[in-house]
Amino acid sequence: QVQLVESGGGLVQAGGSLTLSCAASGRTFSNYRMGWFRQAPGKEREFVGALRWRFGRTGYTESVRGRFTISTDNAKNTVYLQMNSLKPEDTAVYYCAADPDNDYAWDYWGQGTQVTVAS
Repeated sequence: QVQLVESGGGLVQAGGSLTLSCAASGRTFSNYRMGWFRQAPGKEREFVGALRWRFGRTGYTESVRGRFTISTDNAKNTVYLQMNSLKPEDTAVYYCAADPDNDYAWDYWGQGTQVTVAS
C-alpha cells in the first residue's frame, strides 16, 4: 500500500520561504516520477513540478520556475519542495503525487498541506 504524507505547510509572509516534505512508503520509489500539485480556493488543481526519482531530473510549471526546487532524500524516502520568494498567489493546498509508470498518470496522492502567503 503506497502512502504519501505531506508536511511543512503553514503561514509565511510574501518573499519568504517554506519547505514541504512528502514522506513516501509502501513501495520502492526509485523508478517513480514524483510530483507536486496545488489547488487554490475556487480553482482547479494545477501541476507545480515533478522529478524522476532515479535520475533526479526535474520540471516545473512556468509560474514557479526559478523559485521552487524539488529534491529527494533517498535514505528517508522523502521528496521535498523548497519554495522561495513566495507570493500571495502561491497560496493553496499542496499535494504530493506518485506516478509509478512514468506516464504522467498520478496513481497515488497525499492528503495535502495548506500553504498561505500573506501580503
